Amino acid sequence: MLITVLDLEREPIQFQVAIEPGVIDYGSEATQKGPLAVEGRADLIEETHIGETRGSRRVVQDIRLRGTYKGEFEAPCARCLEPVELIVEGQFDLIFRPLGVDGGAPERAISTSETEIGYYQDGGLALEDVLREQVLLSLPARTLCREDCKGLCPRCGQDLNSESCTCVTAPVDPRWSALSDLASRIKT
Repeated sequence: MLITVLDLEREPIQFQVAIEPGVIDYGSEATQKGPLAVEGRADLIEETHIGETRGSRRVVQDIRLRGTYKGEFEAPCARCLEPVELIVEGQFDLIFRPLGVDGGAPERAISTSETEIGYYQDGGLALEDVLREQVLLSLPARTLCREDCKGLCPRCGQDLNSESCTCVTAPVDPRWSALSDLASRIKT
């Protein structure tokens, strides 16, 4: 769904869409398993920027995008790579400014709110691009199929949750012996 400044000049845009799996590419981070329910609103915010020359002013048309999303996803387990089902949901309130509008400004310190400004080009932005970023930011930093997942053998790649492998473990370097009982000392 393309949200353009031209459309927003007429009136704000309310949206309620279901984005089907395959429309947005999340890379290897996640796979969408069902429709991604999205609803929200886009508004045009006109800001007056004072230029570098005395008295010069220009109007900048920012797009404010607010909404919520929820959908079913699968992400690989961080240890064994088995797919883990997740419900990913969140909300966003974002400001997008025309690309290049801040390019000629002199260097200065920016406020925290200014770090949350995105940019659009060609007079609009694609809702799908915004959602891709928001979903990826909503994923857990580390997905596990279960807390006690044993993972994969680093030598042969066998899934240690289903069966053990016959790989020979290398002898422990004696320089690490001082740390070998550290875990037992911490738990007591």
